[in-house]
Amino acid sequence: MAEKLSDEALAGILEGLPGWVLREGKLHRVLNFADFVEAFGFMAQVALVAEKMNHHPEWCNVYKTVAISLKTHDVDGLTQKDITLAQEINRLAGYPV
Repeated sequence: MAEKLSDEALAGILEGLPGWVLREGKLHRVLNFADFVEAFGFMAQVALVAEKMNHHPEWCNVYKTVAISLKTHDVDGLTQKDITLAQEINRLAGYPV
């Protein structure tokens, strides 16, 4: 089982995750794309990574906007799996990792 990250660890980690914030105990990010097709294509790429990691995001897509929340439900908090997926999401979206 993954180990829950401490609040102190999270504070330092968030500095290295551009665009991500803590909201309601989850990592959260909103991304905007040129149109629906680009947003949906991005989600398909993330889905492949998430499935390979067996770590699936909570997300919502409305037209060209994708809102993503990450949390490890097994530990009721954030773990390294969430950080790794957030970094991969940033990479896929073309943002710094």
